[in-house]
Amino acid sequence: MPALEADATFGFDPYAIADARLTPAARAALARLQQALDRDVRPLLAEAWETATMPDAVLDALVPLDIMQPEGVDAAEAASSMFSGFRNYVLARTDVSVATLYNAQSGLFRTAVALGGSAAQAAELDPRVRSFQLRGAFALTEPDHGSDIAGGLATAARRHGDGWVIDGRKKWIGGAAASDVLVVFARDVDDQAVKAFLVPTDADGVRLEPIAGKVSLRPMQNALITLDGVRVTETDRLQNVNGWRDVARILRAMRSDVAWIAAGLQAGVLDAAVHYVRERHQFDRPIGGFQLVQEKLARMLGNTVASLSLVVQLSARQDGSTGLTAGASTGLGGEFADENSALAKMQTARLARETAALGREVLGGNGILLEHDAARFFADAEAVYSYEGTHEINALIIGRALTGASAFL
Repeated sequence: MPALEADATFGFDPYAIADARLTPAARAALARLQQALDRDVRPLLAEAWETATMPDAVLDALVPLDIMQPEGVDAAEAASSMFSGFRNYVLARTDVSVATLYNAQSGLFRTAVALGGSAAQAAELDPRVRSFQLRGAFALTEPDHGSDIAGGLATAARRHGDGWVIDGRKKWIGGAAASDVLVVFARDVDDQAVKAFLVPTDADGVRLEPIAGKVSLRPMQNALITLDGVRVTETDRLQNVNGWRDVARILRAMRSDVAWIAAGLQAGVLDAAVHYVRERHQFDRPIGGFQLVQEKLARMLGNTVASLSLVVQLSARQDGSTGLTAGASTGLGGEFADENSALAKMQTARLARETAALGREVLGGNGILLEHDAARFFADAEAVYSYEGTHEINALIIGRALTGASAFL
């Protein structure tokens, strides 16, 4: 029996990092999530990739688990960066598109409503968001503006009577076609401040086009959205978004999510590689017994553990944690620093790219076949490397913090 065995929920975790940071109730909730993923979701993934569609059965399996507020888990822990991070880790360990789909609701949309909405809006909408009764998508990036969206955002909103008229285009909006509303960020033509609006996807003037031809995150549906004279009321405006500073506050609260996804991706491809080398025979022996194969696996494990350690410490700071026991807090609130989340995203995404490549390499020619899982992770690592901040943008955020000099143009 090998000395290192994968935990059913968290994969290879030789330092028991998950055990040290989660309560038994939280670990049990995530174990139920992993069981549902293995039983109901994993069998769908190869066909979902081939057809570039996300089966309805994925959310049918996940929504009843109520993993934004699982039964038996303390509300404070369920709302913590640590628990939501491990939730993303477990989802991504199975599939990055599935993690991205769920996080579009639990992270992007829910956070936009919670922080961007007034107290009354957040209180009214959050239970509907958590239950998926109201599905939403986060519509920020545009065809001509991604990294420069802060200054370049071109979608416009103008007052019209007691409401607003919105014109513009959004691109790469994940989950838009299956959503009830879009959180549309637009520039007020009167004061030039960025504001946010809940726009029904079936409103007059809204047109959604699926983005085809992706070689990464294929089951995850992304859309190009055109807004042509779309009318919304003032009550549809998220009242606490009145400038880019407010948008940045929302983004700052979510930036750790993709670092956790990058770590979970590595756990998934390591699972696939270890399983393969134990079963695959060449030259009359399992290929797991060859030195060069073991060296690659050791690097993969090192990258995965390093990434998990990094995101755990990031979430601990965001939660104000003082020690290894889940829920321990300074009482002073957490620290959300752009440079900290940028460092985690940059490093975990870079390591994910390397880990996924090593995993595909270990599988040889079979590494490009969907039946062995490594192929999906290999392709998806490219998307994770770029979305929610490219390597270069995150490096400049870190460099600014180190030197005090901004290198952004």
